[in-house]
Amino acid sequence: MSNYLAPPELPKPAHVDRDSALGRKFGKEVVNYFGSSPLNRLSFLREDHDFVAGAFAHSSTKFIAYKNLSPLIDSPTEIHYVTWEDLKSILPESPFAKPEKEIIDGFDSRKAEPQLVFLGLDETDKDGYTFKNYTGSPHFAIDVTPKKQYQQAAEDLSKKWLDSGLKFVEGMRAMNFPALVAAEYAQGRHYLDWNARNTYCGTCGHKTLSVNAGAKRVCPPKDQSEDPPERDACSTRTTLSNLTFPRTDPTIIVAVLSHDSKRLLLGRQKRWPPYWFSTLAGFIEPAESVEDAVRREVWEESGVVLSRVLIHSTQPWPYPANLMIGAIAQVASPEDEKIKLDNDPELETAKWFELDEIKEALENGVSSLGEAAPSGYKEGNLRLPPRTAIANQLISSVVEGGFLEGVTPLATKSNM
Repeated sequence: MSNYLAPPELPKPAHVDRDSALGRKFGKEVVNYFGSSPLNRLSFLREDHDFVAGAFAHSSTKFIAYKNLSPLIDSPTEIHYVTWEDLKSILPESPFAKPEKEIIDGFDSRKAEPQLVFLGLDETDKDGYTFKNYTGSPHFAIDVTPKKQYQQAAEDLSKKWLDSGLKFVEGMRAMNFPALVAAEYAQGRHYLDWNARNTYCGTCGHKTLSVNAGAKRVCPPKDQSEDPPERDACSTRTTLSNLTFPRTDPTIIVAVLSHDSKRLLLGRQKRWPPYWFSTLAGFIEPAESVEDAVRREVWEESGVVLSRVLIHSTQPWPYPANLMIGAIAQVASPEDEKIKLDNDPELETAKWFELDEIKEALENGVSSLGEAAPSGYKEGNLRLPPRTAIANQLISSVVEGGFLEGVTPLATKSNM
């Protein structure tokens, strides 16, 4: 029996039914997997104690439970939502029962409770929680990974869920959820991971406290576990800092066209399956523009020199905290196409592929890294990343049209 799972559909562009001059000129927006969350984040209400306390305790509220950043699921394609009633063995009281200022003043680093993050309101639920002019079912992420303060209760809860037939996703990446669920999962994972990595202040070294419903951390001025409780001054209490708010690491990923628009540059790493190639990618450095980062990364990894760089689309990537900024770029002359791998040793090889070969691979050679090639694949042919990866979207835009109509022969021919 095959374990093959059909790839999930990609999210639809926001306001796709609304006409605009930009839409008519550039076509509909490209949206990538993990993007286009269905929830209204209401980020401006995270510090509103009455809103958050009411949202947490409402009967329509849903929680995604994560253990070691893996979500609780019914099946590989279905998230399992839990309620506060399900969680009361590890969270018997509302963590938002007291105002935030009182929580900060009474901070005690010896105590701990499961990390919570408010994700947003699902406004399709018209019978959900109402606050001012907002209505919907509140969604939270919760980290149920056992800690010494609630070790046994967390282990018992996980066992109860597993005994009932539920499971936590195996492996690091969950890539099979429907698009809208995937966006919510990615948001929760990103925030929980950031909170877990920043439990100590990077300036003074003291333990920090999660506030604003999991969207901010502070270094409290007092710690009731110490005598006296007053801490030394810390600059994070008076200025904005990287510690205070969640971190997102911008990363470029680029489909590179040859000077004649007939070939595409792809690379591969040693650990990838045979014949599996992808677009080039790398981190943006401080004080570097997206376009400069594209040119630098392509030159460092392949020796190829780029001219024009165009932004295509972006993808939030919660492994652990990246924003993939997708670009399409082109080489200006045959001389600039020469591949040299003696700079950065990241790639095993890089190669120019004809667009017809790329098109065939998109039809018969697409799979995730851990999956076998699809049934129509012929051994020795090119293999490419799945539709859930922005790399696939970039490659497809070069071959299938729309974005590059009038630039590449196949895109113009397809007239999409």
